[in-house]
Amino acid sequence: MANFPVVNMENLNGSERGVTMEKINDACENWGFFELVNHGIPHELLDKVEKMTKDHYKKCMEQRFKEMVAAKALEGVKAEVTDIDWESTFFLRHRPTSNISEIPDLEEEYRELMKDFAGKLEKLAEELLDLLCENLGLEKGYLKKAFNGSKGPNFGTKVSNYPPCPTPDLIKGLRAHTDAGGIILLFQDDKVSGLQLLKDGEWIDVPPMRHSIVINLGDQIEVITNGKYKSVMHRVIAQTDGTRMSLASFYNPGNDAVIYPAPTLLEKEPTEKEQSYPKFVFDDYMKLYAGLKFQAKEPRFEAMKAVEANVGLGPVATV
Repeated sequence: MANFPVVNMENLNGSERGVTMEKINDACENWGFFELVNHGIPHELLDKVEKMTKDHYKKCMEQRFKEMVAAKALEGVKAEVTDIDWESTFFLRHRPTSNISEIPDLEEEYRELMKDFAGKLEKLAEELLDLLCENLGLEKGYLKKAFNGSKGPNFGTKVSNYPPCPTPDLIKGLRAHTDAGGIILLFQDDKVSGLQLLKDGEWIDVPPMRHSIVINLGDQIEVITNGKYKSVMHRVIAQTDGTRMSLASFYNPGNDAVIYPAPTLLEKEPTEKEQSYPKFVFDDYMKLYAGLKFQAKEPRFEAMKAVEANVGLGPVATV
């Protein structure tokens, strides 16, 4: 098995740019995941985010998890639990409007820190989308425009902690799924592992690396690229020791963005593979996804084809 792809973004600025771009392209085509180092987000900021996130969990969420999830999930259980995840989470919405001021129990310093962190992640997401455009032969800004809708993209962070689990063979930290949205940027614990992706029928560990950002592609990128790039099934394995921190930030299309394969890419396809993906409004896909998250993505795409006749062109680039 080839090594998990790690991309040094500093190499985009010198003689190794071509090799680095090819590494990103190969990761998008064959892995759906890659890990970024030297991505421009200061290590001091990442360290502070990690410390304050872990402190907040211990202070405000750990006891609640034990009472709400742990006690109920494993009570009298002898077979695998398939309807619950061994995780403690809350969600910060950044765009189109922020909910950070509304989340209870957050210290003001933590709120400001997460706003700063989100701003840097959003900038990195848009930089990555343009790198994908370059590799795909799309004009710069195409993917960002495709995601925009009338109010810009949706962008938010799922803050998760995966506590130690006494029976990891019976319950997953997070059940296997592909992500519905666009591009996902993950800042994860560098000591406690657990994230795995499915490649060639095998579950592969995504290696924890200090100060790295893990990138994975969502279903919308697969649709826009007409399957050239793929979203990939992944899961979190519960661990018996240590609490794993995970901050997954989702740069997704706006609710009313119309998603469909890029015409420029369709022109390059052989006739029999011209447009194998549907056209739909992103919010319609999300409503479907809500009930089918932990199932295969292909039936979701087929279901969207069934309603495709009702979709008109939205505010999206067409070159």
